[in-house]
Amino acid sequence: MADTERLYQKDSYLKEFEATVLDANGEYIILDKCIFIPVGGGLPNDAGVIKKDKEEYKVVYAINKDNNISLEVDKEGLKKGDKVYCKLDWQRRYKIMQYHTAIHALSSIIYKHTNALITGNQINLDKARIDFSSENFDREELKQFIEETNKALKTNQKVTISYLKREEAEKQPELARLAKGLPEGIAILRIVQIGDIDKQADGGPHVNSTSEIPELEFLDAENKGKNNRRVYFKLK
Repeated sequence: MADTERLYQKDSYLKEFEATVLDANGEYIILDKCIFIPVGGGLPNDAGVIKKDKEEYKVVYAINKDNNISLEVDKEGLKKGDKVYCKLDWQRRYKIMQYHTAIHALSSIIYKHTNALITGNQINLDKARIDFSSENFDREELKQFIEETNKALKTNQKVTISYLKREEAEKQPELARLAKGLPEGIAILRIVQIGDIDKQADGGPHVNSTSEIPELEFLDAENKGKNNRRVYFKLK
């Protein structure tokens, strides 16, 4: 079975598309091309609808399966070979994109001041968190990092996408802000650059400009144990 073409990696603003069902097993389907992002990397999955003739199926979950994206819909009925129309829940997706770009910007500010690598993150629709490795835990300092991030975002930085061979990316360690390093098994890496704020390998959707991101508001910070810190924020 062919790999799913991930349309969102080429155009994060694509809201609808037509596709063919490559595989169907009850309520689980795989499409030849997909706009719905799967859960993973701290991002929640997209939602939306898939239509076949007059029948409508709600997308309730999406997950990576080998090199494909497996979609769970709310009922059975779709078959292999079906031609379908897909529409994204745009309000949900756009909020994910805003938080995702904000996380990249804040993690870059944290790294600039502390050299801390990101050990985890999680986006919800009402807040987000970043986990990072650092010996120090200073709540006031984290508030200052968020304020510095807000100032940087207000400078209307453009977000651009490029691609880089793995051997070239490995020569630029700053492209991997995650403690676990560059993603394994990928020969050509997708590089997301937020103006002069951040540049790193990433496969998820982002906004086109930092002017689209509301102001970050500090919510809380936690000391999660030895060298493990966590900061929570929301978009106003």
